[in-house]
Amino acid sequence: MKDLTLGSPTKAILAMAIPVAAGMIFQTLYLLVDLYFVAALGEDSVAGVGTAGTLLFMIMALTQVLGVSAVALISQAVGRKDQEHANLVFNQSLVLSAVCAVITLLGGYLLAESYLGSITADDAALREGLTFLYWFLPGMALQFAMMAMASSLRATGIVKPAMIVQVLTVVLNTILAPILIAGWDPGPALGVLGAGLASTISITVGVGLLTLYFFKVEKYVSFSPALWRPRFDIWRKMMDIGLPAGGEMLLLFVYFSAVYWLIQDFGAPAQAGFSIGGRIMQSIFMPTMAIAFAVGPIIGQNFGAGKADRVRETFNSGIILSSIVMFVTTVIMQWRPEVLVMFFTEDAEVIEVGAVFLQLISLNFVAQGIVFTCSGVFQGLGNTRPALLSSGVRVLIFVPIAVYLRYQPDFGINMVWYVSIVSVTVQAIVSFLLVCREFVRKLDTSENELPVETERAL
Repeated sequence: MKDLTLGSPTKAILAMAIPVAAGMIFQTLYLLVDLYFVAALGEDSVAGVGTAGTLLFMIMALTQVLGVSAVALISQAVGRKDQEHANLVFNQSLVLSAVCAVITLLGGYLLAESYLGSITADDAALREGLTFLYWFLPGMALQFAMMAMASSLRATGIVKPAMIVQVLTVVLNTILAPILIAGWDPGPALGVLGAGLASTISITVGVGLLTLYFFKVEKYVSFSPALWRPRFDIWRKMMDIGLPAGGEMLLLFVYFSAVYWLIQDFGAPAQAGFSIGGRIMQSIFMPTMAIAFAVGPIIGQNFGAGKADRVRETFNSGIILSSIVMFVTTVIMQWRPEVLVMFFTEDAEVIEVGAVFLQLISLNFVAQGIVFTCSGVFQGLGNTRPALLSSGVRVLIFVPIAVYLRYQPDFGINMVWYVSIVSVTVQAIVSFLLVCREFVRKLDTSENELPVETERAL
């Protein structure tokens, strides 16, 4: 366990964010390698995998329920020096991860075809998307156990073990991708099936390595079968914190699904261009997401310890750091974004869609960094409803306006990106104001009263 209530908050953010970012850089490399080999299969494969990938936001929504609630409850318990409660929450998160895994497998195999059929450009893309998804679903289900373990470590201030495991699994995935997708010796050329299978194999190995770490090394929180009996009081607390965060990710699922629906009339090349641009954008977001991941447990431990000034200082440092990172990436994207897209495809129409998407959407990168940081603050404070509210504002702005424009005679694909810029900018403003409101509600009290307030939040 690492005490995050001491020292400089900025240094604490960087100390945690750098290893997390390193793991995410390897994740980025995997995403790009995977995309490279899938893109070689053709635009139908890219469009199919892209549309199937929107379901990952649904899974991420459920994993957020576990991850965010574990970080909030465990980090606040660490701040109160309550190891027993931290260990109880960890073990209950493992039980919930098993429940969510079963739900994922059942829902995925039963409903995938109906969902993808509603947003996919054509039958060929639909077939590719279903093939990829059916082989990736077991890996999606295992994400819950990985999230429960990694988030619990992060709540105690430990990030390197999860980062190392992530790097190892990404290396494995990067090795398997060309073997199983393209048929490099000695593997068969399985196409998008190979992409899904490679991901599932690597995630399985990652879960096994993290499990081994908990058995051999971790002592502050550990596997305790005696604590696996369902504690519905703990589940209620986790749901109270986690469901709004899951709802926030679910709204992203709605957003990306809406985009695919809005642009489907432009054909598979447009969806392929958006798929490539979206993957690149997700990779770009990883450093600022690492900052947000660090902000959450630091806020949580200091809130649990009653150190209001350090909570505010952590928020300010997170905003500054994320804004710097996102400003630099915005400048890069305004230069020649087509170079990045051209690495994955030679199709001129796909390149144009992806490049214009990146150039325009980068105008809200700084705003997106602010949103990520604010979400980390809400998680640390143990109240994620404001994050859900700000995401709801984004969707309520984007969807009605974009749908209205779709039915206008002069509708163009770039109109979708402009509406997205406006919606994310408004979301950032709303998120910032909601953080200020939470500080007034929870921090404008004496430091001696803060631990009591923390207990009430639980």
